[in-house]
Amino acid sequence: MMHNDLKLLDCTLRDGGYINDWHWGYHQARAIIRFLTKAKMDFVEVGFLRNVDNYDEDVTVCNTIEELNRLLPKNPGNTVYTAMAMQSNYDINKLSEYSGTGIEMIRVTAHDYDIVEGMGFAQTVKDKGYKLSINPINIMGYTDEKILWIIEQVNKIQPYQFSIVDTFGSMKRRDLDRIVSLVDNNLDKNIRVALHLHENMALSCSLAQKFVDKHLARPVAIDGSLMGMGRIPGNLPIELIADYCNEYMDKVYDIDFLLDAIQEYIAPIKGKTEWGYTPAYFLSARFNVHRNYAEYYLQKGDLTHRDMDHILAGYDRSKATAFDEEYAELKYNEYKNQVIDDKEDFQYLQHILREKKILVLAPGSSIRSEKNYISDYIAKEQVVTIAVNFVPEDFEADYIFFSNSKRFSQAADTAANLIITSNIETDKKAIKLNYNVLSSSFDQGCNSMVMLIKLLKDIGVSEIAVAGADGYVEGERNYYKTSLRSTAERSGNYNVAVHNAIHRIGMKVNFITRSLYE
Repeated sequence: MMHNDLKLLDCTLRDGGYINDWHWGYHQARAIIRFLTKAKMDFVEVGFLRNVDNYDEDVTVCNTIEELNRLLPKNPGNTVYTAMAMQSNYDINKLSEYSGTGIEMIRVTAHDYDIVEGMGFAQTVKDKGYKLSINPINIMGYTDEKILWIIEQVNKIQPYQFSIVDTFGSMKRRDLDRIVSLVDNNLDKNIRVALHLHENMALSCSLAQKFVDKHLARPVAIDGSLMGMGRIPGNLPIELIADYCNEYMDKVYDIDFLLDAIQEYIAPIKGKTEWGYTPAYFLSARFNVHRNYAEYYLQKGDLTHRDMDHILAGYDRSKATAFDEEYAELKYNEYKNQVIDDKEDFQYLQHILREKKILVLAPGSSIRSEKNYISDYIAKEQVVTIAVNFVPEDFEADYIFFSNSKRFSQAADTAANLIITSNIETDKKAIKLNYNVLSSSFDQGCNSMVMLIKLLKDIGVSEIAVAGADGYVEGERNYYKTSLRSTAERSGNYNVAVHNAIHRIGMKVNFITRSLYE
């Protein structure tokens, strides 16, 4: 291979669009393309071809190649513009014949379950005159035998490029060696080999450099995006690999224009929406499952990374490639509903609490603003205090109820007695009760206060007082400490749902601080 027969492809406007729903803005998208073109980027991917209802010039997802072409500069230089199409969500009949100008290469992608159909789709793209890149999703999910079958089909089609796509970011250095060797030794030498990496394990730049350093005797390419922008955990930062290629491969990418594009258009987005390495997405890569599973469990708001590790470890491999919400919920409930014999602990609680006045302390901001009033109430009424999923700083709780393992892991050592549900693992002495019995009281995920109210009702308590149960207001500070903030998404009906759940339990609740649950 000529030592410089290496090309870089920037996919910011396509893959980075998962962050902003591809709402770049017409003029901003054009400006980014101009910066990338001035940087001498070899390929610039300008968006998705998909079946969408209407054309929106501000969005880089379009029905036709002509719509995407409107974004291109008049003077492309040596830059080739590309688009991506997935055979399962794009009607190939909408794709016109290549006109000789505009977007020149189409990257075709397909899942393992429709790879055969994807090959037919790819052939049609080539027949329409475009440079063709075949990008099978999740190369790490295929056996060597199946990869060889794919290569056999690719050799028949003879595309411009074949891409090794590490969709779930699970590739390590030895995986790269094995798969690149398999592809290089069996793929026609005229077909360019590309590499698309994700940052789940913070290895993208290291793997890209190793790929470059192999000096394969064939044309090669590497994908990346500005600042690694892409659906969490993001992609290989194109500016990093461009700098490496300049230094070691005698390339001449203009890093200044890449940095200008980042400063002007990408950094402001990252200031509002994060992407990059996180432990949760490392776990999705570790088990090579769709990233939506990590996102789904993060939204639950009550799982530690350890919990997610244990849940994903038990996944059926047939469910790995495509996200299945029903299956994700099933595995979540299986993990949470670890059935234990809690008869003795339940009877013990009955004995010590049934005849007591009880104040439930929730972690709302009113805990701090109404501190003096709550302290006076505790002293006057001589109540037993039970905190919910937190260790109060301003009050000495008699008991702390935990059903949220994430909160439990954050809790400092406390002299208070612990009441925990069966999903929580600990060596600490605690009263332990079945999670599933209590969780059935609320239909919008986990609400520990509702679970505690149900527990108190079950043991025979007829009336309680509650402080700090402020309720949920979008965009406002709902917790007295930011560390207690939940990542779970909540609708505007959340407060009503909590109110209704308490009503169904039949507990008389006296809210002694302001509450939207009343």
